[in-house]
Amino acid sequence: MGYAIIAWDGPDPSRRAASRDRHLTVLTQWAQDGRLALGVPLFTPDWQAAGSLMLLNVPDKAGLDAYLAEEPFAVDGVWDRWVAHPFRIAPLPYRPLPQPGETIAATRTHTVTVAMDGTDAGAPARRAAARAAHIERVSGMAADGTLAVGGAILDEAGVMRGSIAVSRHATDDAARAWMAADPYVTGGVWQDITLHGTRFAPLPYRALPGGA
Repeated sequence: MGYAIIAWDGPDPSRRAASRDRHLTVLTQWAQDGRLALGVPLFTPDWQAAGSLMLLNVPDKAGLDAYLAEEPFAVDGVWDRWVAHPFRIAPLPYRPLPQPGETIAATRTHTVTVAMDGTDAGAPARRAAARAAHIERVSGMAADGTLAVGGAILDEAGVMRGSIAVSRHATDDAARAWMAADPYVTGGVWQDITLHGTRFAPLPYRALPGGA
């Protein structure tokens, strides 16, 4: 298990610019150590930086606290607010993430989807019923690079209550069309879905669970 941090910037964009180099230094070290599975910015539809998604590979809350204590975006007030969810990456045949030396895209290349399950009494049963078909569908998409990484948002007891997917879709419309056929959509599992544009910074990432 690890943690997914979804963070939102404050109103002053100059803070992000001032802290960015130190932020990348921290991310580089954490990726190299295997403690950061993925870190990406979140953009508004008009391509303004709005926040960040950080997927941490740490065993407990002490690891989460250690990251936040080092992260300049947290310490310097770039992030105005954030939420940290227990998170488990689904072991799938992912392609390698961008490594140092690769070119960073100038525009949006991927979409971050945050999808929360319903909160009604039947929600766990709907997820359980659709899970095998969902995993079968996304396994092929991890292999062909459509799905860069995906996994389950958990509650403190380890019960799945949502999902995060980072997919190779350059528009919200393309991402929605991709999701429309997913068993978690057709089966009524995901009830609250938000989309954010993103791109990758090449970092010394280790292989994701199940990946090459």
